[in-house]
Amino acid sequence: MITVLLLLFPAMLASPVLAQESVLFDWFEYQGHDAVFEAPLPQGSYRNPILAGFHPDPSITRAGDRFYLVTSSFAFFPGIPVFESGDLVHWKQIGNVIDRPSQLDFDGLGMSRGVFAPSIDYHDGIFYVVNTAVDSGGNFLATAVDPAGPWSGPIWLPTIGGIDPSLFFDDDGRTYLLNNDAPVGAPRYDGHRAIWMQEFDLARKQPFGPRKVLIDGGVDPSTNPIWIEGPHIFKRDGWYYLNCAEGGTGPQHSQVILRSRAVWGPYQPYEKNPILTQRDLPTDRVHPITNAGHADLVEGLDGRWWATFLASRNYGEVHYNTGRETFLLPVEWRDGWPMILEPGLEIPYLGRGPGFMAHAAAQAPATGNFIWRDEFDTLALGKEWMFVRVPKLQWADLAGHPGQLAIRPLAETLDTLRNPAFLARRQQHTSFNASVALQVPAEAGIEAGMAAFQNEANWYFLGVRRKGTGLELFLEKSSREGRQVVATRGLPAMDSLKFKVEGNEGDYSFGFDAGHGWQWLSQHQDGTVLSTDMAGGFIGAVIGPHARIASGK
Repeated sequence: MITVLLLLFPAMLASPVLAQESVLFDWFEYQGHDAVFEAPLPQGSYRNPILAGFHPDPSITRAGDRFYLVTSSFAFFPGIPVFESGDLVHWKQIGNVIDRPSQLDFDGLGMSRGVFAPSIDYHDGIFYVVNTAVDSGGNFLATAVDPAGPWSGPIWLPTIGGIDPSLFFDDDGRTYLLNNDAPVGAPRYDGHRAIWMQEFDLARKQPFGPRKVLIDGGVDPSTNPIWIEGPHIFKRDGWYYLNCAEGGTGPQHSQVILRSRAVWGPYQPYEKNPILTQRDLPTDRVHPITNAGHADLVEGLDGRWWATFLASRNYGEVHYNTGRETFLLPVEWRDGWPMILEPGLEIPYLGRGPGFMAHAAAQAPATGNFIWRDEFDTLALGKEWMFVRVPKLQWADLAGHPGQLAIRPLAETLDTLRNPAFLARRQQHTSFNASVALQVPAEAGIEAGMAAFQNEANWYFLGVRRKGTGLELFLEKSSREGRQVVATRGLPAMDSLKFKVEGNEGDYSFGFDAGHGWQWLSQHQDGTVLSTDMAGGFIGAVIGPHARIASGK
């Protein structure tokens, strides 16, 4: 992967002006301690979710004895993370499909726009990802020989609209492109969509020929089903299976399956649909997993099938700060139909893993409870870090001050629709703490610290700034009620500080260490402003270091 940190703007790396203006961060630490991850892991078992934190819309493919998975990243950059596994349980991020600023631009977009629901396939030595850049280009294809990259730039597919494209490679050598789009004629109701298919020319990398509706509305049009989407076709025992999500991305989300003897259909729905949902369970159950759907199926090394899908871990019934996460369940075949989970059953936090699963039990830092620390002692940012939209300036540097992250403050604040000087790491736990050590900005007018961020309208910023001959700590909050400073405290001048954020479901506290141990600046702040249901959109909360130029307001 071409790293954003060192290769985007190499001419600026040695700039003395950048070094003088930058805020230096010594380390960042994240620790998760969820109750659902405390249970011992039995031999041969795995934890759900397999990718904790904001990893929605998983798509999976197999290449030989390895598995590759991609998820949505919306307006974060680098985009479309690529994960690799040998056993479907232990995953490692190896790259990103969108890792160069020249590929896409998200300026002006809300954080829940950008790249939606990628689909990955492997065919004849080439990896294919098709995706939709919402409000930023439309549907496109990217290819790579090595899934770690480099990936091609977007190859645009201008003749199709809608979202959620995927490819199907038939065994007769033909290829097809599926996607969600508007139905023929005027929609009958809000959320009325259709699944379309068209043949695809691999040499030209474009669809061609007639385009046909495979599903209009959903598996039972008489019920006015909403948001049939995320289509995938796979073939087994002479049957073509059309696998789709239905019901929207909230609590009514589900997965449905249809099949046909011919690729063009007609497709008949399974009488026991949905094959996955959690909508029929009590909302007051303990440690609920909700919103389950958007599944993709793959055959394991032992011939058994598995499903990856998204779901959310809620608190207070409706809130979830960790966004939509990636889960794994085995698929049971019955009379030629796949079933992921029987109706009425809860998605388990512990499951029996594949027979070919690696012996190592720990899935951290992808999931489970763990401590993750970045000493900023490498020459490239770790793949855990993301930018809010695509950086146009080189404001982050690891080379100028070995062992420290240098962030050049920008005038952009966290409510910008461009790129603020903020490095984001996913919040992966309902109960967590994160801390950072930094050198206090030497210049007046510079504010630095750490942010807990959901989108441009919902965030907290715990920071420090020079004030007179001393310092002022502050906690700033943005929510639907607007932007406000909720706490301040004066300190004598000093060179370094530590900041800490602790979250427990919807209760967040913000602290500091000025050399005399941890103290709270503000406790019991409303963390639900960082939840997806309150903020709107499709992403989860992130946290990390931030620096900005004070506005003077």
